[in-house]
Amino acid sequence: MPRGRERAVSVRDGATENGALEDLRASVGLQIDDEALLTDLARGLGAVEQLLRDVVRSDVAAVNEAARHLVEAGGKRFRPLFTLLAGQFGTETGSRDGVITAAAAVELVHLATLYHDDVMDEATMRRGAESVNARWDNTVAILTGDFLFAHASRLVADLGTDAARIIAETFGELVTGQMRETVGPAEGEDPIEHYLTVIGQKTGSLIATSGRFGGMLSGAPDEYVEALRRFGDIIGTAFQISDDIIDIDSPSAELGKSQGTDLREGVKTLPMLYELSEDKPNARLSELLSGPISDDAEVAEALALLRSSRGLERARTTLSGYAQRARTELAALPPSPARDACESVADYLVARTH
Repeated sequence: MPRGRERAVSVRDGATENGALEDLRASVGLQIDDEALLTDLARGLGAVEQLLRDVVRSDVAAVNEAARHLVEAGGKRFRPLFTLLAGQFGTETGSRDGVITAAAAVELVHLATLYHDDVMDEATMRRGAESVNARWDNTVAILTGDFLFAHASRLVADLGTDAARIIAETFGELVTGQMRETVGPAEGEDPIEHYLTVIGQKTGSLIATSGRFGGMLSGAPDEYVEALRRFGDIIGTAFQISDDIIDIDSPSAELGKSQGTDLREGVKTLPMLYELSEDKPNARLSELLSGPISDDAEVAEALALLRSSRGLERARTTLSGYAQRARTELAALPPSPARDACESVADYLVARTH
């Protein structure tokens, strides 16, 4: 459910696995120096990609076209990649198929939320392609998202009752987070704490489940599974905070989309909320942040004020704190190339905002 539009990167077949993984790891800051791990992840992602295409295929032409639309647009595929990485910490032989199934399932859930998000946001583009709600209509987009949710549930059902319960709980977190965001903070509730809770539920919960699935389905010890779950939860929230910062403080050419998307949509992100919570917030910036901004000059003005604001500085400090917490969780895992790869993501989230 993140707001950012993802760059079209995917693993499509065995001939392009390694090259596509190079692109993918660059887009999420993953550093892998171990060739055996790199090859294993590339093969795993190739299998996930094939499974995604097989699962969404339908004899009904309209369903088939709409469901494949976003799958074939690509994306970071971070959730299945993290599932595969988490699967490196187990010892059970013959567990690979279960991990790949789980990796495909979490990506299907993510894709389903994007279909629904585009309806709520009235988006016209997704991953460089026309969104389903714009190409067809809102009804088709909503039903296609439901179709993907159904197939994710079907995949997870084959993994056992514990996995089915976990994905059901994750659905609940995703919906609750979206509802929280839609209705806004309750009277007397701290808007900053509300926002952090929202992004934890909307983004962190599914990434946490990705790590949990990878660990448990590969037979990792319970303490490893819990560490992977907590790491995923923290890193998911950190990803959104990082996106909040770069939407304000990265050139459009690097961002891959126009700056100030959140300002144009009237979304108050963490740097904005921090600034508005200051004892003496900038009066002009407070005025600009009172609603969506449609005028390009006013967007540029708001961006300039935010870049020099205390709010942006505080958001960077918060991001660094989340990254450190994520690294701390990884300390419970045994030293390995997979742990190093996970740690590199935490480092990247901070580095990409400077």
